[in-house]
Amino acid sequence: MDTVEVEDSCLGYELILTENDTSTPRCPRGPTLLFEKVSKPGQAGRRFYACSACRDRKECNFFQWEDEKVSEARELAREAQNRKRRPPFSQQQCTARFLRFISLPPDAQKFCRDCQVLVLADETEAHGAHALVPAAAERLRRPSGLLRPLDNKKSNAQYLFTERTARFLLGALAALGYDKVLCVGTPRLHELIKLGNAEGKAKPTKSLLLDIDFRYAQFYDQNEFCHYNMFNHHFFDSEASRAALQDFLRESNGEKVVMVADPPFGGLVKALASSFSRISQTWRTQQRVEGGDVHMPMIWIFPYFFEARILDCFPFLTMLDYQVDYDNHSLYKHNKTGRKQSPVRLFTNIPPAEIVLPEEEGYRFCGVCERYVWRLNRHCAECGACPSKDGRQWKHCTLCGRCVKPSWRHCESCGRCALPDHPCEGSPGRQGCRNCASPTHKRRTCPRKRVGSKSASKKGHGVARFKKKK
Repeated sequence: MDTVEVEDSCLGYELILTENDTSTPRCPRGPTLLFEKVSKPGQAGRRFYACSACRDRKECNFFQWEDEKVSEARELAREAQNRKRRPPFSQQQCTARFLRFISLPPDAQKFCRDCQVLVLADETEAHGAHALVPAAAERLRRPSGLLRPLDNKKSNAQYLFTERTARFLLGALAALGYDKVLCVGTPRLHELIKLGNAEGKAKPTKSLLLDIDFRYAQFYDQNEFCHYNMFNHHFFDSEASRAALQDFLRESNGEKVVMVADPPFGGLVKALASSFSRISQTWRTQQRVEGGDVHMPMIWIFPYFFEARILDCFPFLTMLDYQVDYDNHSLYKHNKTGRKQSPVRLFTNIPPAEIVLPEEEGYRFCGVCERYVWRLNRHCAECGACPSKDGRQWKHCTLCGRCVKPSWRHCESCGRCALPDHPCEGSPGRQGCRNCASPTHKRRTCPRKRVGSKSASKKGHGVARFKKKK
């Protein structure tokens, strides 16, 4: 049975989650997702399939109406296109290539920056005009330093944890006694775990990386890496990868497993939540735990302003104050002040009191809330919580009965707190939608917002993203 999930009505479409539908058409990134165009109240919208991961049709132009009949010739053309976009080597071939590569003399071990591949001895001539860099054992242990981060913000942009963030996460999980870490889109954490195991300074921790970037298959075998799309829970090497995940999630000899996921911030929250739920279900199956109210321990890393959407999907998660920062992101950095601080936080079902945030970085323990908070997040007796979300000290509004951002002021006309120059609800001409003039909704939730506009076409947002080419 289909489940309608409204991702954001202002985008002009709704996400329809389906249960293991084998008839779902596929694009190079695996099974597509089913959407429904937002229509007028009381009228059914038309459903269509589109790529699960790309928000830009220049990256993936797949589009098909649900009720559209596709010819055999078109199906064959799609299959040919999907095969063409597959990685050049299988996981098994990558493993064999890696074994050959590490058998080379250290001075002959090279990595091609242009092709993003490890270069074998008989391939040197083919890469003669390319940028080759040394790739000896030490650099092989940190593949994220060799690989060029993907930077398309509308499909697969990669932002890599700083050493500070990766070490904090690993230290916190080790202190909680987790022996296995399922790294979903967190290659820096995965390689730090592998480095620690090689150094032998602490108890070994097992790690499995699930990532859509197949280039990591060059450095890890099937038990350490699975080519995976977290937006549709698709394993590209389905049978072997699913077996590897099941084996990893099986807790034996007192082992404890936790999932750490760092999805692209432009991704559909409900699609991600569906995939994480299915991983959690696999975990329950391996532990033979009955009942859907028992969830796999997890940390979902996402900006704080997605909190409401995340909690709609996973009400059992709690947002922590820890500010996650990235090496290759210009804004999401630590030690900045006010609104310039990184907005990325940890959402977890691990009891907040058990995750100790570093006091030397400005965090403190609130005995009333029983969790660590940022130093400017002061406890409010009226709200009974440390209310700040964005790293600034919030203030309590007695008229609203809640704490608000320091820049907000209470508006008598609106009966709520907002920015001083906000469009007042009670002002003439402010009623209804300023986009389509409908009195039934506001502009921010207008289904026709930006449809066909140049900005929508450029940014890949809204229905314009799925506009079918003639």
